Amino acid sequence: VQLQASGGGLAQTGDSLRLSCAPSARTYSTLIVGWFRQAPGKEREFVAAMAWNGGSTSYADSVKGRFAISRDNTKNTVDLQMNGLEPEDTAVYYCAARIGRLLQFQRYYSYWGQGTQVTVSS
Repeated sequence: VQLQASGGGLAQTGDSLRLSCAPSARTYSTLIVGWFRQAPGKEREFVAAMAWNGGSTSYADSVKGRFAISRDNTKNTVDLQMNGLEPEDTAVYYCAARIGRLLQFQRYYSYWGQGTQVTVSS
């Protein structure tokens, strides 16, 4: 599964940005697509994930209520809508995928896209 991430950029506190992830293979019945992020000097962490064929979603506590992950059927992408951005959201965001259960642990994700930078200024 190849993943193409897009979106990101510069924002100010309180702004919104939208990231998109296009998986090359969408026929797996248990395809899970997730977003992770890595801030400078920190380890990469889970942000959100969803099942491609179902409504199951999962969020990190730090983004609940602000971020929303969804599937865009017209673009065949998994999008991460980021609202109420904070400087702490500044990071390189990675799209990832796995086949199987919806999990938050990055070590279980076999497929990774390139990162996209999100920078939030105060």
